[in-house]
Amino acid sequence: MTKNGILCEVNKNRVYLDPKNSDKSGINFVSHAHADHLPTKNGGTILASIETNEIANLRGFKMENHVESLENFSLVDSGHILGAKGLLFDDIFYTGDICTRDRGFLQGARIPKCKTLITECTFGLPEFVFPKMEEIQKQVNELISDLYGKGIPVILMGYQLGKAQTITQLFGHWGPLYFHDSVKEMNSLHQKFGVSLNDGIGHSEAEKNGLLDKKPWVMVAPLMSSKNKFIQDMKSKYGAVTIGFSGWAQSSRFSFGRRTDYSIPMSDHCDYNELVEMVVQSGAEQVYTIHGFVDEFAQELRKIGIPAQPLIENSLDDFS
Repeated sequence: MTKNGILCEVNKNRVYLDPKNSDKSGINFVSHAHADHLPTKNGGTILASIETNEIANLRGFKMENHVESLENFSLVDSGHILGAKGLLFDDIFYTGDICTRDRGFLQGARIPKCKTLITECTFGLPEFVFPKMEEIQKQVNELISDLYGKGIPVILMGYQLGKAQTITQLFGHWGPLYFHDSVKEMNSLHQKFGVSLNDGIGHSEAEKNGLLDKKPWVMVAPLMSSKNKFIQDMKSKYGAVTIGFSGWAQSSRFSFGRRTDYSIPMSDHCDYNELVEMVVQSGAEQVYTIHGFVDEFAQELRKIGIPAQPLIENSLDDFS
């Protein structure tokens, strides 16, 4: 672990995993296009999926020296968002952000065997066990139906990249269907890659043409604060009710997971049980935890006999 992220040395190659800045002399693996995983500067070779490359470009970062494959490196679908990959190399599997649960068009990750596993543990506490997708669909459809019966429009809220597209596919059968302009743009890119998503009108056009006055309707929007002007306008002008989707809604200890009128515990990450199962399936002899409850999850793994420790600077030296 370095200040620039995770560094491994393989066959005299410097391999950076989701680096903050692409290293000019190394191979830089970018697992997916969420902002916290994209580098801010170019340098060296950037290994990433074609989808990640195009989404990054849409978000303002053009990857130079981008390649989709390299000898001795295998990209593994991580099930997190469109184009998200883990990386298998030299008997090490780096998960990136990972989800083993099927969600709409996203298939859960299939875990490769490895000796060393470097895994995220965003929800690495036992309290984070998410409902089944079928239960979530039933709950949300019933909620929308109840609000529709009262003539109340509904805003379904999730991260602009990833969650919003899953929400669109799961609940896009409700109409009229509108999108926050940023979600519509991201949905269009997903459609370009063959993801089946219902079309709808962007919120600026819908509001300009007076369509939002004809209630009820459903809109898919990014997850944002109730103090955001867009949300305040939608509530004051149209009486809209918000339904937010976040894994953090599963715990009463994290209030930022419940910033909407209704909060649904749905995530693009593994829950606690899925994380444990994923580690067991990998057969790893050593596990390093990153991104999340690193100390707590490593301790939980040690309780069941799996050698695990948080990834800190120089802790990968034995595997260089």
